[in-house]
Parts: sequence; C-alpha cells; structure tokens
Amino acid sequence: MFSCVKPYENQNYSALKRACLRRKVLFEDPNFPATDDSLYYKGSPGPTVRWKRPKDICEDPRLFVDGISSHDLHQGQVGNCWFVAARSSLASRESLWQKVIPDWKEQEWDPEKPNAYAGIFHFHFWRFGEWVDVVIDDRLPTVNNQLIYCHSSSRNEFWCALVEKAYAKLAGCYQALDGGNTADALVDFTGGVSEPIDLTEGDFANDEAKRNQLFERVLKVHSRGGLISASIKAVTAADMEARLACGLVKGHAYAITDVRKVRLGHGLLAFFKSEKLDMIRLRNPWGEREWNGPWSDTSEEWQKVSKSEREKLGVTVQDDGEFWMTFEDLCRYFTDIIKCRLINTSYLSIHKTWEEARLRGAWTRHEDPLQNRSGGCINHKDSFFQNPQYIFDVKKPEDEVLICIQQRPKQSTRRDGKGENLAIGFDIYKVEENRQYRMHSLQHRAASSIYINSRSVFLRTEQPEGRYVIIPTTFEPGHTGEFLLRVFTDVPSNCRELRLDEPPRTCWSSLCGYPQQVTQVHVLGAAGLKDSPTGANSYVIIKCEGDKVRSAVQKGTSTPEYDVKGVFYRKKPSQPITVQIWNHRVLKDEFLGQVHLKANADDLQALHTLHLRDRNSRQPSDLPGTVAVRVLSSASLTAV
Repeated sequence: MFSCVKPYENQNYSALKRACLRRKVLFEDPNFPATDDSLYYKGSPGPTVRWKRPKDICEDPRLFVDGISSHDLHQGQVGNCWFVAARSSLASRESLWQKVIPDWKEQEWDPEKPNAYAGIFHFHFWRFGEWVDVVIDDRLPTVNNQLIYCHSSSRNEFWCALVEKAYAKLAGCYQALDGGNTADALVDFTGGVSEPIDLTEGDFANDEAKRNQLFERVLKVHSRGGLISASIKAVTAADMEARLACGLVKGHAYAITDVRKVRLGHGLLAFFKSEKLDMIRLRNPWGEREWNGPWSDTSEEWQKVSKSEREKLGVTVQDDGEFWMTFEDLCRYFTDIIKCRLINTSYLSIHKTWEEARLRGAWTRHEDPLQNRSGGCINHKDSFFQNPQYIFDVKKPEDEVLICIQQRPKQSTRRDGKGENLAIGFDIYKVEENRQYRMHSLQHRAASSIYINSRSVFLRTEQPEGRYVIIPTTFEPGHTGEFLLRVFTDVPSNCRELRLDEPPRTCWSSLCGYPQQVTQVHVLGAAGLKDSPTGANSYVIIKCEGDKVRSAVQKGTSTPEYDVKGVFYRKKPSQPITVQIWNHRVLKDEFLGQVHLKANADDLQALHTLHLRDRNSRQPSDLPGTVAVRVLSSASLTAV
C-alpha cells in the first residue's frame, strides 16, 4: 500500500538533504516559506509571529521523547482539534505512524553528529488516490518563544508540530486547518475509507439491538487496526468548545484509543459469570478536561472490576484527557462517530477484507448534451444523465458494498482564497443484467448518498446479485471538478466507466447491419407454473438476436418473482424476443414454457401478462402458468 510514494511538488527529500549537507546550510523551503502567507489565507496576524528552528526554542530538541503516544499532543491556537484527534488515533498505531513518519530514526536529531542535521524533514500522506512525500524545513511559528499551534507535552519533542506543518503545507497554510474534518485526516493518514455515523439520527442510545450491532462493527474496525473518533455537534457558534456538565466538550473531536468488552466482578466468579460491559476509551485533544460520569477515572464503578483487569486497561486518575465510558453513554452523549477502515486487499493476509476498484473521473462542461458531464443531481431531470456513469456487478446472492467518492482537495492560499468544496453525492441504480452503454432513463434506485460540501462522501449498502450503475454528481449542474471513485466488494465487481451512449458504428456496420431499435424487457415474475411437491425451482431466460439474459433460480415456488431485466439493441426489430422459463434440476433442466414478444416501438401497452406456450413452431399450445413482462421499445437508441 505504501510502496509507491510520489514527491510532493517534485521536491526530493534525499537530494535536497544531500545538497544542504554538502553546502553546510540548513534547509529553507521555498515552496512553504517562513512568512505570513504560510500562516493565513485571509486576514492579518495578531501578535508578531517569529519562525524559529527547534534548536532556538529549546536545548536538545528531539523528534520523539520516550516514544510516541496520544498523550504527546496538545492543541494550539488554530481550531484543528479534528486534526489533533486524528493524530491521537494515529499515535496509538505503531504500524501506521511509521508510514506517515518514514525513516524516523534517520530523521531524529543525533547529538553526537550535529553536522548530519540539515533542518529538513519529510512525511507521507495519502492524497487523492496516491501517497505523497511532503518535504518541509524545521522553522516553526512561535510567539514569545512558544509554539502557537500543535505542541507536545515535552518542550523538546517536535514530531507533532512538524507533522502539522507538513499537513498545513498540503492544505495551503495553517489557517486552512481551522475547522476541518476528522474523517479527511484519518483517510490522509491511512489511505483507508472513513464512514461517518450519526448516533442521534440512528437512535443508538435507545435501540439496544442496533447499538450492540454498531459496537461489534466498531470493535472489528479497531481490532483490525482502523482509526476511530467521536464528537458532539455544535449547533451554534456559542456552542463551539462549550463544556457540558458531564465534562465533555461540544464541537470537539475526541480520539477513540481503545475498544473493549470489560469483564465485571472479581476472581473466579468474574471468570465463570462472564458478565461483560461494552467500553470505549477516548482522549480529549486538549490533554485535559475529562468525562466525569459513570466509569470516569475516579468513579466508584471501577470497584466492580478486579485490580488485574484495571491494570490491563491502564486506568489512571490523572486529568490527562484520557478516560473510559460505556458504549451506551457514548451513544447518549456524543452525536457522531467516524470509523476509518483500513482496506486490506492483500491475498497473502489472513484478514483480506475487500476487493477495491479505484477510478478517476471528472465533471466537465460541454455544449453537446451527449458530451456534457456536469448534469447536477436528480432534481435536474433534464440533465441528470449527463453525468459520469460507472457500472459494477454484485456477484454473490447478497453483498456488502462500500462506495466512496472524493473530490480533489483544494488549497487555501492568500492568492486564491479559501478552497471551497463542491456539494457532491451519488445515486446507485439497479439496471439490466447485460447493460453495456450509458443510462438515459430512470430505473430502480437501489441506494443514494447524502449530498454535502465535504471532501468525500461515503455509503455502505447491502445489495442483491445483479448489475448496478453509480452516477456521481455535483448538487448543481454546470459545476466542474475532478473526483476519485472507490468501490469495495467481497469479490471482484468489474467496475468500469460507461463512456458510450449507444453501440458504436464501425466499418462492418454497413455489411452486418446497425441496430434500428432498443428494447428493454423486464420480467417481473410468473404464476401458476407446473407444480411439483416442493414447488418449482425456476429461472427465466430472455433471448434476442443471439444475446441472452438469465435470472437467478427462484427455489420452491410456483409463483416466482424474477425481477430481471435485459436491454437489447435490435438489428431486426421484426424478429420477436423470446422469454423462456425453466425448472432447475440436478441432471437436466425442464422446460416449463415460453412467450414471444413483438416489442414494437408503437406498442403503447407496457405491461403484458402472457400464457406460457410450448416450443411447437407450427401450432404452439398453452402450458400451465403465466408470465408478467414489462416492455419498452424505441427507435431512439438513447431512450433507455
């Protein structure tokens, strides 16, 4: 996952460091200078800021003091608790922070080799589908010799301030980190996929079954190395950073640093009784002010837990910003959780979790409606299908599908102002089993995301076997921008973009013919089929000019619901379309009947209920059962 890293702004860390050592100078980054432009994209600074190197702030500077932990981090003046919370989560995962902070031993200060220090650092972040290597110098903004942004508990520890500077460089300036999104930072640290969960809307505090299910999912993400954060929505500006009576702070991102089922009781009784409580450990990025309710550091509830269990959990009574609470209380007091799954696609791993399809696309404007790709959301029915379209298959009877769309991050700079996100989202449609060309009319909407002006939008959905089309859009038509689409399924989905509106004309079209008509056939179901003691195990086949579509087997019923569709581009519209029903058997499938559809473009009756007939070409006779079919035909190949 981290093997291919691209130098950000073409700055090669090793080459720049060698050049500085050769010239015996400390690195000064020309792309992120020690000026106000690197601090603010608008407004002017308050107190005079002085940029200082760590050696000018303290004696014996270090990247790490006694290792790395979530207790190292303290938020500074900028409102970036979301970023600090994400780094607190990162600090608890050694395998992850070592990717973000590469070659950390080589980057560490070495007091015995002062001449080997060049004032240059580099960090890795995942941006828009690829890992980038961001180079910075070590000049940090201070007021009165104090770091004004993120700083460590130890005055001579600088990893958090330097990571923050590299991230600010990506964002355009430090001010761009104000009021950001924890979900984005978690993705940037891991290359994973963030799923936001609204605890209030889901009523998890009162619905025990849903809450237990969510806890198991949170536990699974945590146990597989994912990162998680929680927050309490601030509705008004006055709410921001307001402290509640229970000790929690509104509008503030907390890192979830542990997820456990805690055993209650003492000694052997606890072991055999095996009563367990769903518990969560959180950390306030301020490094102080904690939850003071049940299971807080000094609460009497801890007497229910044995001393060995408390030691295992690392329960302390210091106001260090870290505390435990039950998952039920978390769902009652917090409003949002963000789960960042690490997507393991390696076949060599025992925890291979997903197949990933990753595609880049863009919303672009064009005068020709068939070439326009910025049609806006479904509210704009005339232009909705003028958006990029992506097709994928669910190949299991039912599969969990994760879909994430991310727009290209915009920098906030003094020259260009604040980089505003577009409002984006997507819809998913269940389409014909054999669709190869773009959609032009509405079909069954299987799922849809919210529309929001955030960098990425995520949806987790379970869908039955079949073919689907994703249509990512901006909320308003005519807006342009690049996006990254990521689709995760259990088995390969063959996800790809639909570029053509209709079958292409080739040099063979004049010889072999070109489609005159498009027909969509939707077989809804059948009734009164030839019965067996257990009912028929039937399936349907739709045939047209050598192309065919087959449904899944509907087991043990004489009134199956097939709900299968096919779309056919017909060179010979006079030839009928055949719909056959078969009974699935172990040795040889049994023919149950068929119907022929003329499917003329001028047929105004869409829904047909037809009697099944046998295959005698001269005098077909009726067989038991009827089939319900909806047919749509048009001479315009872009009508369906």
